[in-house]
Amino acid sequence: MMAGSSSKISCIGIIGDGCGGGREFIVEDEKLVVYDPYTKETFILLQNIYKAKSISKHGCIITIECEEKTVHLDLSQISEF
Repeated sequence: MMAGSSSKISCIGIIGDGCGGGREFIVEDEKLVVYDPYTKETFILLQNIYKAKSISKHGCIITIECEEKTVHLDLSQISEF
């Protein structure tokens, strides 16, 4: 996880660790987006992510800790991913 003083936080999927290896997962402007450095494409995965404090990825699960709740996204359940 990388967090700074800005409202952007991100993590990078480890290649071979399940869905999304090598891609960067970013929470910014209340959206979870994924950036693929190979195709240079960006996709919005979730919206309405309020007051995110951290993001992490383990296997196919993205976990976003927000001030009021924790969001879990299973990338294996997304058909277009």
